[in-house]
Amino acid sequence: MKKSNSSNRRECLGKLAKLGSLLALAPALAATAAGADEPAYPLRSITLIVPWPAGGSTDISLRILADEASKRLGQPVIIENRPGAGGSMAMPILQNARPDGYTLAQMPQPVFHIAHRQKVLWDPLRDTTPILQISGYTFGIVVPATSPFKNMADMLQWGQSNPGQLTVGSNGIGTTPHTAMEELMEQQGIKYVHIPYKGTTEQMLAVSSGQLMVGVNSTGFAPYVETGKLRLLATFGERRSKRWPESPTMKELGLGVVAMSPYGIVGPRGVPPQIVQVLHAAFRSAMNEPVHRNEIAKYDQELAYLGPEDYGRFMRDAFATEKRAVERLTQLKRAP
Repeated sequence: MKKSNSSNRRECLGKLAKLGSLLALAPALAATAAGADEPAYPLRSITLIVPWPAGGSTDISLRILADEASKRLGQPVIIENRPGAGGSMAMPILQNARPDGYTLAQMPQPVFHIAHRQKVLWDPLRDTTPILQISGYTFGIVVPATSPFKNMADMLQWGQSNPGQLTVGSNGIGTTPHTAMEELMEQQGIKYVHIPYKGTTEQMLAVSSGQLMVGVNSTGFAPYVETGKLRLLATFGERRSKRWPESPTMKELGLGVVAMSPYGIVGPRGVPPQIVQVLHAAFRSAMNEPVHRNEIAKYDQELAYLGPEDYGRFMRDAFATEKRAVERLTQLKRAP
């Protein structure tokens, strides 16, 4: 029996619909096939650049984090220290690295400041791929235990009465401790001598031995304060430190300088999203391990997690904020 015209039409339309569905699926099927041919990531060790000296608080905590991430990635994450230049030594390396997920770096806050303060060939936004934010620091001002400075008022009054004689060490030009102290000294009209160090340990030894009158740094100074070698005059946080609740903040002293330096992990520009996801998952899990949380707690740090998109948004905001800070400091220096 012959099919009716309407039956033929329905059959043709059905075949066309099936063909359309197959054509629509073709790109996804091709991508799946291509993905199946690609080797799994990672196939070899990953380098994590730490732009601070070995043995400091950041280096130690990131080594623990790298070890935990290695267990999840199935490949070793190897720390490579590149200290100097205020924590920005990783940036030229990232700028020239292949975006294949095998070169990563800690992203410290000073890079956002340095990019506005001096001429550099790299850009902290253009040349990076955000992976995740991990934590942030508490900063403080310390003096030798034998110092006549019992509080911030003592130090500031002496600096004002003895222009150009107060020696202050930080962990590098353009670092958050340096810029926070620079803002304070400008505000108070104090001329002082800034002495940059490559890392916390070297600087704290100089302060505790009396070579430096004042040190400003992250809470890598904790062991020296707790053993009575250093005196903590104040911190730069929004609120008092849980670890040193007896030490006032600069804010509550009416000095108005607040500084907190969040940090995270980034890759070079253009790391594929699927690799970002693998790295993000591994490091997010690793950062929540008790061994890592306990280590950063020694330095009065807490987890401050942000995923790739939120961390990227934070980086853009930080870059804009540091630009305004540099412009403000420039105006202060030009003022009569």
